[in-house]
Amino acid sequence: MTDPIKLDIMSDPICPWCYIGKAHLDRALEAHPDHPFEIEWHPFQLNPDMPAEGMDRRAYLEGKFGGKEAAVRAYAPVVENAEKAGLKINFEGMERTPNTLNAHRLIHWAGIEGRQTAAVSALFKAYFVDTRDIGSLDVLADIADSIEMDASVVMRLLNTDADMQEIRDRDAHSREMGINSVPTFIVGGRHAVPGAQPPELWAKVIAEITGS
Repeated sequence: MTDPIKLDIMSDPICPWCYIGKAHLDRALEAHPDHPFEIEWHPFQLNPDMPAEGMDRRAYLEGKFGGKEAAVRAYAPVVENAEKAGLKINFEGMERTPNTLNAHRLIHWAGIEGRQTAAVSALFKAYFVDTRDIGSLDVLADIADSIEMDASVVMRLLNTDADMQEIRDRDAHSREMGINSVPTFIVGGRHAVPGAQPPELWAKVIAEITGS
């Protein structure tokens, strides 16, 4: 039996490459149920300066990429890779780009209860499939409820500054380590694997670790 290996994942719930990268990793883990990974998700905000209430998605994309056509071009590889991963992303239905600080707080609290990956999965689905505003406290409390967390406790915490600074500090720490894009996977505290890697790569990593 191989000793557990920590797999730290820097991610943001509104990052489509993170959604795709998780789908690839999930496929590899399903194929290797005896995998050695202990997974922990870490906060990395794509838009740390986003207003707390978020902003209109079209305005955000056109501002970021310099116009509608450039935004469409930038997202073409995302659509293609999502389809290859068996994911459907409803870009047309998305109206707002949220600030994800509170979503990261929910992921953090879910981790305390052993439900962290469930929270990440639920946030990805809420944002990319159901096009919900995951910056909304009501939506986050509803997501908490869907993964068997106490929605009333989560709502009470969301209405305070609890763990806000910790999330910002952890995000800053990742940037100080040289991480500048997500997803970034760190295997065993040493080897950084950037990007939405295919299941085959994870199969190789698992085989190397387990000697199988």
